[in-house]
Amino acid sequence: MTTCLLTPYYFSPYYKKSKTMKKIFSIIALSAGVLAATSCQDFLDQTSESELNSQKVYSSTYYTGLRVNKIYGGLTQDRTYSQDLAIVWNLNSDIELVDGLGDDATNTTSERGNMNYNISPAWSKISGVWDAIYGVIEDANLVVDGIRTSPLLTGGGADQKTMERYLGEAITLRAMCYLDLVRFFGDVPFKMETSKADLSNAYLNKTDRDVIMDSLMNELDEAIEYLPWADEVSGYTTEHITKGYAHGLLAQIAMTKAGYSIREQAKEGYETAAYSDPTYPTQRPGATERTKLLERALTHLSAIITNGTHQLNDSFEDLWDKVNKLQLDKTYHENLFEIPMGRNVTGELGYTVGVRLNGVTTEYGYGNSTGKLKLTAPLLYSYDKKDLRRDLTVAAFEIKQDGNKTIENMLGNAPFGLYCAKWDPRKMSEEWLSENLTATAKHMTGINPIKMRYSQVLLYYAEVLNELAGPQGSYTGDAGITAFDALAQVHRRAFENESDANTFLNSITMTKDGLFDAIMQENAWEFAGEGYRKWDLIRWGKLYDKINEFKQTYLDQLADGTYQEKVYYNYTDENKTKLDIKSVTWYGIPTGMKEADYAASTDSFGKSVDKGDGKADTQRDTNLPSISSGLVGDNVTVKNRYIMPIASTTISASNGHLYNSYGYSN
Repeated sequence: MTTCLLTPYYFSPYYKKSKTMKKIFSIIALSAGVLAATSCQDFLDQTSESELNSQKVYSSTYYTGLRVNKIYGGLTQDRTYSQDLAIVWNLNSDIELVDGLGDDATNTTSERGNMNYNISPAWSKISGVWDAIYGVIEDANLVVDGIRTSPLLTGGGADQKTMERYLGEAITLRAMCYLDLVRFFGDVPFKMETSKADLSNAYLNKTDRDVIMDSLMNELDEAIEYLPWADEVSGYTTEHITKGYAHGLLAQIAMTKAGYSIREQAKEGYETAAYSDPTYPTQRPGATERTKLLERALTHLSAIITNGTHQLNDSFEDLWDKVNKLQLDKTYHENLFEIPMGRNVTGELGYTVGVRLNGVTTEYGYGNSTGKLKLTAPLLYSYDKKDLRRDLTVAAFEIKQDGNKTIENMLGNAPFGLYCAKWDPRKMSEEWLSENLTATAKHMTGINPIKMRYSQVLLYYAEVLNELAGPQGSYTGDAGITAFDALAQVHRRAFENESDANTFLNSITMTKDGLFDAIMQENAWEFAGEGYRKWDLIRWGKLYDKINEFKQTYLDQLADGTYQEKVYYNYTDENKTKLDIKSVTWYGIPTGMKEADYAASTDSFGKSVDKGDGKADTQRDTNLPSISSGLVGDNVTVKNRYIMPIASTTISASNGHLYNSYGYSN
């Protein structure tokens, strides 16, 4: 009996279960089905092996498309962007925490300890993430090499355009994965060719991350020429790599290289940060090189802004409503690239993180027993009272079953345990709700991780142009708006009235340092929970400082009475199941109101205030010191060691080519 190898070669069964037809998944599944049902016998009848060889694949736009889809499919694994890289690996920052406090924060073989920078090379997920990302890169290498040797690439006509687009997608996806590898591990093996059967290019030494990023940027310059803008081609949505995202990624890489990072050894001509380890210095390129990189970033950010395909959605709430309902925004295209997931199949946003469903409820169905991503009380209180993003970002409540009814329950004194409201089961589609009501185990939401938003582009632009020309200056290649104007666009979107937004904008000191401080703050308000901030703080050389600042702010706000010991609130329904978030007395009972005007109350953050009685408090005395304890604690081994070690198993299998630095064992 002969067996057709087409289906496993081009398509993993993991992806077959998607029910979201708008997704790339459905294209993959359909294509695989066609191959298995109609094409297999034809190929078996040929004299060649029963799988498509490279020459045949890349002589067909159809089969090449399947190979490109396989790259996208690799992004949906648990060890890539369905779970690990969308949830926990981008934590901890000064506003975002992994669910690991107290003793959990020092557990070196769990994600809770590791994301608090207490990292062991023996943690099994390190090798899982490493292998999975390199697997995606290998798929991209196959596609890039295959297309470059295809006669269709130079044959002219529609086929050439299609192959160019596929080449642009593969190059950009590869660059995206390498950037994440560099962020996580620093210097890593760098391979831009298909693995050889004789394993002659299988075992590689580390490559300096600057060399990697230079190569990625040069390749992205080529990819940009091949790619269309979002929806410029029919059906080519932001679930595909577009010209806009490729521009943004190139800028992101340029800014990453221009910024600070911890190094295995000092580099001549580089600037060393004030907070730096004596053995493993934190450095950035010198002024001349940094200017060149910032100019390069400015060119690509300006291209996005001036093109106009990507814009701010007028409504921050509508932006996240669409994300939760698995709807692509074809009006504003604010999200430059969303990694396509499949409902019921992949994607833990909204399940493992987001507004927490604490157990099974009659109204929403199956829920999670824990929540990984947490936000903080200082973040909540940092928002302007009229900033619409506050209650759409910070959820000081959970959803649980109370007898025969589902209720929204305030969390109480949980200053480091607030949930992120951006992913919210109450906003998800009727299809998701129907399925979740019958679920008896983890139910994948299919919510897409967002790799870049237009508000990010605007704040990147503000940062770069401010460095080059100041808050209100112009520079060759800019988009015709000032750095301050770009920041103001993001901030004003968050308010109903422009006059309310101007309270913050008018307070900004119009110097480079003053605007940079405002950009850092706006970054926190806009992107809290999305996993971007950690990497921005690192390249700014601010991760250590900002985490310490957050901790001190919490203590100061305890001491000065900012936090209430008890908050009062109302409900929006007579059954007292739906919280009226706007009624919560975060700043004390308003003038003209009294306790009796509220339906309920709970202990809040001020409960942990030092009463001078010598009694320990769990939040203040145990949980607070444990946060990011491997980075800012009293017994830090290596300063600014945010980088993950290479897994011991990976080192053992490297044939002597790989090793750990930064004080990690092998």
